[in-house]
Amino acid sequence: MNTSAGTWPHVSVIMAVRNEARGLHATVDAVLSQDYPGALDLTIAAAPSDDGTAQVLETIAKDDRVTVVDNPAGITPTGLNAAISASSGAIVVRVDGHAVIPAGYVRRAVELLAETGADNVGGIMAAEGDTPFEQAVAAAMSSRFGTGDARFHYGGPAGPVDTVYLGSFRRKALERVGGYDEAMVRTQDSELNLRLRESGGTVYFSPDLRVRYRPRGTLRALAAQYFQYGQWRRVVARRHPGSLRWRQMAAPVTVSGCLAGAAVAASGRRWGLLPLGAYAAGVTVASGMVGRRLPAGVALRLPAVFAAMHAAWGLGFLTSPRRLGHTATPPYTAHDE
Repeated sequence: MNTSAGTWPHVSVIMAVRNEARGLHATVDAVLSQDYPGALDLTIAAAPSDDGTAQVLETIAKDDRVTVVDNPAGITPTGLNAAISASSGAIVVRVDGHAVIPAGYVRRAVELLAETGADNVGGIMAAEGDTPFEQAVAAAMSSRFGTGDARFHYGGPAGPVDTVYLGSFRRKALERVGGYDEAMVRTQDSELNLRLRESGGTVYFSPDLRVRYRPRGTLRALAAQYFQYGQWRRVVARRHPGSLRWRQMAAPVTVSGCLAGAAVAASGRRWGLLPLGAYAAGVTVASGMVGRRLPAGVALRLPAVFAAMHAAWGLGFLTSPRRLGHTATPPYTAHDE
């Protein structure tokens, strides 16, 4: 792959979509208008949807560069594997149905693959909301208090990392590790990147690759999302002992401490409320720091957003059933992907 000599590899962009009618045109337009000198096509795996996504895809598929394949299982990894199988590019670029990539994204990703020799390159998950609640979620997701030290949430220096957002892969690397694990309904990206690294490959982060992401629009949807993240991160930990990082244990430890303290307080010993009080103080301070330059209507939502993210992730991790990840899992409900 010699981009400096003008030889640009064929790129296949892949997407797995479910109930994405709201923003699908914008996502696809951003892919098809890429400033990329080589061949580029788009393969979309469509899960059963009930919001008009099928009708939107009918229009999109009229473009010769777009292929639509079925994803009857309705879950992300099966859709991504179906899209990979139906495409042929030497480079595979993953894009989400609710993400918008900038005009130079694919070109820079291909350059980085050539420069670094990595199997996968990715960048920043730049959360941006439209409503005050979505903006509060975006601010929380972009803070260390909200999500820990994962560079893809807030940026940082370029270099090898554990995982990245989305990803641009060498097809040979995906074939080497067998693609996405279709039992991993959630956290399939981090699990795949773990296998890439265990096979001797490099996963590379660059702040040059910045993708706009639209967060969940309600507290209930946010909590459901993070509960599932926690459940499935526990599955990865069971499969790959030693893969956990401190940021992934912070929420389960906090939830355990607060629950234990509440039980002690219920027996009449008020000092049991100390863990909950300490966490509440931490949320208050973090909300003040993160929200100091935000509109009041956004900043006031931060405490609930932080608490929902941490409590849901921690509870999901602590209560994750051992059966998860062992067999095929039915698709989640609308907007879970």
